[in-house]
Amino acid sequence: MIIDIHSENPQPRLIKQVADELKKGAIICYPTDTGYGVGCDLFHQKAVKRLYQLKKRPANKPFSILCSDLKDISQYAHVSNTAYRLLKRNLPGAYTFVLPGTKLVPKTMITKQKTVGIRVPEHNICNEIVLALGNPLINTSIPIDDDNLQPPAEAYEIDQLLGNRVDIIIDGGAIYPNPSSIIDLTGETPEVLRIGKGDVTPFQ
Repeated sequence: MIIDIHSENPQPRLIKQVADELKKGAIICYPTDTGYGVGCDLFHQKAVKRLYQLKKRPANKPFSILCSDLKDISQYAHVSNTAYRLLKRNLPGAYTFVLPGTKLVPKTMITKQKTVGIRVPEHNICNEIVLALGNPLINTSIPIDDDNLQPPAEAYEIDQLLGNRVDIIIDGGAIYPNPSSIIDLTGETPEVLRIGKGDVTPFQ
């Protein structure tokens, strides 16, 4: 099922429809500021298991999660004063921040180092979905079987690629994939783990 949602002014009725399906265990494709992502409700175990199977991902390699804002992040990660200042200055944005996870995060989403990857994208649709859901959404890239293929940038391409392997595809317009920058904030100073779309200058 493809649902058209306006990227500037997401329709509340459609956002609620998507959030209701997520609560029932749906896997969705949705737009972010770094391209289309795939995800499900962080706390729906069956959906999480399906997502791991869809991505052919080992169980010891957690996905990142989407939070709605800084207050939301503080429920799922331990945020130091330094980290808080950096997050406040740079979110929402095209970053994945690695932080120490709290006990609220399911064990499947915590690394061996007890960390969690957290995003607050600069995109209205996914942020409104997280707010309507009431807890984080899992975030991962669209699975591509052929390493030489470019990730799809439009909903109809995602539909051709994934078809009935996902429950909902949200059409938020064309978004050409450019991965987030990954910043580790677990130490005393930030460490840039991957340079992507987000400007890494503030962390160097």
